[in-house]
Amino acid sequence: MRVTQLDGGHFTSPAGFWRRGEDMERQVRFPVPAYLVEVGEERILVDTGLHPDAAADAARHYEGAESIGYFALEQETAVAEQVDVDSLTKVVLTHLHFDHAGGSALLPSSLPVYVQRPEWEAGSDPDAVARNFFLPRDYEGLADQVVLVDGDHHLLGDGSVELLFTPGHTPGHQSVRVGDLIIGGDVTHFAAGLDDGRLPIFGDDLETQLASAERLRALRDAGADVRPGHDPDVLRPGPVLR
Repeated sequence: MRVTQLDGGHFTSPAGFWRRGEDMERQVRFPVPAYLVEVGEERILVDTGLHPDAAADAARHYEGAESIGYFALEQETAVAEQVDVDSLTKVVLTHLHFDHAGGSALLPSSLPVYVQRPEWEAGSDPDAVARNFFLPRDYEGLADQVVLVDGDHHLLGDGSVELLFTPGHTPGHQSVRVGDLIIGGDVTHFAAGLDDGRLPIFGDDLETQLASAERLRALRDAGADVRPGHDPDVLRPGPVLR
């Protein structure tokens, strides 16, 4: 069993967006992680990072999407160029935001993509799209590949990789448990968020997100290593479980 953090790029935006009480004038450069999970013959990609065209020119790539103007995007190498995509067996999207699903179009169209049902349904609902800052270009081409998941789910059927339903940040956000490691996605952007509850100033349901954070905190306190979404002081590319 091996998990490796990949470099999905970076975004720079006001600190106060991502942790209540922070200075909205202070700009922070946040890492965008993706993960390669290797279990036996399975090679599972968790999230897909930025699309390189978005990093090069976000306004052009997401034409008409005003929300992307809050972010300065950058990327040296696409996630799809950091792995042998032909050897991948599955893709898991923690949620549909551009920094997690943006690179999906660069992957083989034969790959199954696992998404929680409420997330996928929200991605086609105009009100939910607007409320959650979804950018449909990131995922609209995945319809024939998506495998819908309802709640917690043993991805391989043997308990080695479990999808954990952790909604709130978005309607169908999920985390991924591999042994004692939990890829927390954006349940909290910072590791400290599990304790201080200082979530972003926006979200689909912040009360539900706090409950998801409490769930991950309990797992952490029981011995799990919980990876935060974008903490620049914690996340570094390379092996995180082997």
